[in-house]
Amino acid sequence: QVQLQESGGGLVQAGGSLTLSCTASGMRFDDYDVGWFRQAPGKEREGVGCLSWGGSSTYYIPSVKGRFTISRDNAKNTLYLQMNNVKPEDTATYYCAKCTYTPASGWKVTLDNYGQGTQVTVGQ
Repeated sequence: QVQLQESGGGLVQAGGSLTLSCTASGMRFDDYDVGWFRQAPGKEREGVGCLSWGGSSTYYIPSVKGRFTISRDNAKNTLYLQMNNVKPEDTATYYCAKCTYTPASGWKVTLDNYGQGTQVTVGQ
């Protein structure tokens, strides 16, 4: 079955940087548009961004655009999330996920987790 193993989370000070990784198995990774979502305590899941299967198209929510970068290495079945200039409101558990794109609706992150996620805590 599909498994997505996230790693790289931790405690980082506001303004710092962190890189998350996600390794996929049980799926043809390079067939899929993929991305990240997050869930903060007591809040609903929130899509963060997406990257197309070939890496040519990206989508980010406004609150992270310009600070976060999603990239992928299809040869390693791995997705990355580079987080720069992090803010306390970025504190959450981060999950990698599949994404979909339609011309009518644009990008959407599928808010189903196939892994345990990785915790990111941003200190003041």
